[in-house]
Amino acid sequence: MIDSKLPYTGTSIFTVMSALAAEHGALNLSQGFPDFPVDPDLVERINDYMKRGYNQYAPMPGVPVLKQEISRVVEESFLRKTDPNEEVIIYSGATEGLFVTLLTIINKGDEVIIFDPVYDSYDPVTRLAGGIPVHVPLQPPYFDIPWEIVERKITNRTKAIVVNTPHNPTGKLFSEEDMQKLAFLAEKNDLYVVSDEVYERIVFDGRKHESVLKYPALRKRAIAIFSFGKTFHATGWKIGYTVAVPEITSELRKVHQFVTFSVNTPIQYALADHLKNPENYLNLGAFFQAKRDRFLEGIKGTKFVPLPCGGTYFQVVSVPDMEGLSDEEYVRRMTIRDGVAAIPISVFYQDQQDHRLLRFCFAKEDETIDRATEILRRLYS
Repeated sequence: MIDSKLPYTGTSIFTVMSALAAEHGALNLSQGFPDFPVDPDLVERINDYMKRGYNQYAPMPGVPVLKQEISRVVEESFLRKTDPNEEVIIYSGATEGLFVTLLTIINKGDEVIIFDPVYDSYDPVTRLAGGIPVHVPLQPPYFDIPWEIVERKITNRTKAIVVNTPHNPTGKLFSEEDMQKLAFLAEKNDLYVVSDEVYERIVFDGRKHESVLKYPALRKRAIAIFSFGKTFHATGWKIGYTVAVPEITSELRKVHQFVTFSVNTPIQYALADHLKNPENYLNLGAFFQAKRDRFLEGIKGTKFVPLPCGGTYFQVVSVPDMEGLSDEEYVRRMTIRDGVAAIPISVFYQDQQDHRLLRFCFAKEDETIDRATEILRRLYS
């Protein structure tokens, strides 16, 4: 019998709901992946590199030309000069980047502050690294960071704080004031900051993404994690990257080489080409804001009350009356009976707080959004 390292961890809610949607033929607005195609130019570039023989191992930290393009984009976006050879690492998805980061910086007994509702990998990876997750719950509808509570949670064993902006599942954006408070606490207590910024390009309503890379006080202690899958609608390719100072990346590389070693070679070369045209990523916010607004217009007049959504491609709604059901029971019934799948927000809380909130993914074709919202209007008005 295996002595489980994660005895209380079951199958991911995303896997469960996607399987349930597939089984019942429901429109899958639960798991966060687009149902529209990747840019044909990018696909053709990958095919071209494959035909030209770029099919063997890439360099362990990443293809140099891709890291150079990332360095350029980081400087243009966040005014931070980045050494592509020393400060950038390519991973098999942002999830591997997070895994390697926490495995590298966390030792047995170290505490890691995490905000709930939380993406479901932060806690188990912290535990696998030997650390102790310290959860700080955020409250709807605004999910503001209670910095005074965070400060009280910090002990002499606290090693790191994990932040996520734009935030999955709530769509909250960190403000400049949030970043300044984060920097103050990190410096005061000598903490690492693990910053999940995979939705960096998906920001709405004229606001801007506040990256840790923009703040000098955070640069020496922060690891920023990004995802090409989110930016280029290709979640199945599983390619992401981290940016951090050389003192940190030198240790990250030691772990990364024994996890996946290297990442898909032809896709790396194709992405390097694709990044050279800023139009391929700078308009992503407007693209998804139109989809968010289409979804919101579609659910007007229903019992679903939308919460503020400043970024990501997820919309959280409040359902004041769930007819005596838990949010998990509610989404299961919605999927099986009504043909629309969503995610219950309670699963993102350590203590399973049921705030009667659901998360819908609007990274879908307009036709999919319209079909889903028509069902919701018909059955939940």
